[in-house]
Amino acid sequence: MVKFLKNNLFHKKDKIFGLLFFISFTLFAQNDSISKEICPPKTILEIFKKRDSVYVVKPVKNSFFLIIPAIGTQPATGFFFGGVAQYTFKGKQKADKYSIANLGITYTVKNQWLVNVKNNILLKNNRIFLSGDYRIYLFSQPNYGLGTNIIPRKRNHDPGFSLDSLAQPMDYNYFKFHQTASFEVKKNFYVGGGINIDWYSKISDKELDIENGKFTYHYDYNQKYGFNNSEYFLTGVSLNLVYDSRDNQVNSTRGWFANINYRFNPVFFDNQRYSNVLYTEYRNFIPLSQKSERYILAIWTYGQFVTRGKLPYLNLPAIGWDQRSRSGEGYTQGLFRGTNLVYLATEFRFPITCNQMFSGTVFTNFVTTSNPDTNTKLFSSIQPAAGIGLRILIDKSTRTNLIVDYAWGNQSKGFYLNAGETF
Repeated sequence: MVKFLKNNLFHKKDKIFGLLFFISFTLFAQNDSISKEICPPKTILEIFKKRDSVYVVKPVKNSFFLIIPAIGTQPATGFFFGGVAQYTFKGKQKADKYSIANLGITYTVKNQWLVNVKNNILLKNNRIFLSGDYRIYLFSQPNYGLGTNIIPRKRNHDPGFSLDSLAQPMDYNYFKFHQTASFEVKKNFYVGGGINIDWYSKISDKELDIENGKFTYHYDYNQKYGFNNSEYFLTGVSLNLVYDSRDNQVNSTRGWFANINYRFNPVFFDNQRYSNVLYTEYRNFIPLSQKSERYILAIWTYGQFVTRGKLPYLNLPAIGWDQRSRSGEGYTQGLFRGTNLVYLATEFRFPITCNQMFSGTVFTNFVTTSNPDTNTKLFSSIQPAAGIGLRILIDKSTRTNLIVDYAWGNQSKGFYLNAGETF
């Protein structure tokens, strides 16, 4: 993943969105009249093949392996480079759906290492669903406080305000092991459980100076609720309910996905507190044209709620910390954090070329978080973002796209490069 995050708004975005919508609907009218026989799918890689070989009919393959570089810069890491490897595969049965497993390794100029392993795998003719998120981070990331009201409202806005004025740098090591296994009890409906481990260690709060009375968001929160300021360990088990009728989890054109995960965090070690966390997620993919399945309204929403007890500061729900780190385009990861979080994203996806090589998207997202210490409730402050994106087809059978997005948020913007749809 590549993110170039800066802290200002692009004032001409409304004109760009209007122009893009006009272009997309013009293409809608043109492309619907063209059949697939006239425009067979073509990937960007086929440009470099011999013309005759492009039109050779090949058997549909059941797997696709991709490696892309990751190069960029962001406030939390500085300049970074590395790579992402993604393996997409399916069983031999016609009804089998594609599964995804990927590995990302990144190194930064701050001597940080970020290792990510993700899996969303269907086995035994879609009867077993595995979903995992493993991370080993030697990391740093600024904290900005709790709640989405950390950015002033426009009517109270200080012209000299900058997100950098809120940032409190922090270094830490992070180990994460989250894995669920769910089993089909009815068509598309799964029931299961999981194991969840989060370990934050060697936490260095850069601006904390207790002797001179200079405290930080992280220190104040952990002192109030009895957590160690330099290390905490959270272990839990979860119950999992999943419904998945999507035609393809790599790039869905129809169907919907829902997940309810309830996590119990008992006390096994010192410096732990009992807590329960509810995670709910919903994705829907709505075709907008009877003639072309490439015009889609995609909706993604999720909520994370601390229903009982207290979590350590860095374990609190935060933007950009979902399984694939795709939420909150337009904002830096971890900018909005709170005891509860609700996120909503919508995308209008449309073709640009007849042969499916290029397509586009316009999107919006909204996030709200709560902070009971300041009486900030969910939905009392909502932070929006919007953006545009380009999709480049790199594999036909799995419908895998290289995605390039640019998003604008409140006092922030970002550039993103990934493999596979945002959701």
